[in-house]
Amino acid sequence: MNSGILFRNEDHVLRVGLLTAGLLTCSNVFMTFAWYAHLRNLRDRAWYVAAIVSWSIALFEYLLQVPANRIGYGAFDLGQLKILQEVITLSVFVPFAVLYMKEPFKLDYVWAACCLLGAVYFMFRA
Repeated sequence: MNSGILFRNEDHVLRVGLLTAGLLTCSNVFMTFAWYAHLRNLRDRAWYVAAIVSWSIALFEYLLQVPANRIGYGAFDLGQLKILQEVITLSVFVPFAVLYMKEPFKLDYVWAACCLLGAVYFMFRA
C-alpha cells in the first residue's frame, strides 16, 4: 500500500517539475526578447522607446515566471529553482542568439553549459 502512495507522490513531483520547467521556459523566451530583441529591432529608436517596449514584453514574462516559482517551490528548494532558471536561460538564449540575432555559435556556450551542469550537480545532489 505504501508503494502506491510513493508512486503517486513521485508522479506529482514529476508533474510539478515539468509544469515549473515549462512555465519558466516560456517566461524566459519573453524575457530574452525583452532584454535583447530591441538591439536588433529598435536600434534607430530612443532608449526609452526600447525600454517601454521591453517592459511591455517583460510583463508577460512575470505573468509566467511568478506562478512557475510558486508552483515549483516545495518540489524544489530555492537554490534548485534558481539553477533550473539559469539552465533554462542558457537553453533559451543560445538559440535566440544564433537564430534570431544571427550571432555565430561559440564554443563558449558549450563551456558555460558544462559549468551549469556542475552547478546542477551541486544543487540537486542531496
